Amino acid sequence: MDFILDRIDNKIEFFQAYDLRTLEKQINVQVDNNKALLLSVFAVQHHTTFDPNAGKMLYSAVVHFKS
Repeated sequence: MDFILDRIDNKIEFFQAYDLRTLEKQINVQVDNNKALLLSVFAVQHHTTFDPNAGKMLYSAVVHFKS
């Protein structure tokens, strides 16, 4: 049985929250976690929409991590 270690070169993660502070915390936690994998933030996209079920604004972000 072979043991193979592959390095992650690209990783895309999605986040959503009902307030910007929570969204920022989620992203910062994953930035710190991905530093251990030698990944840094390459690009960030964010969007805002109204969630009629909750009656609140819903903030989302897509973060592209790259080595």
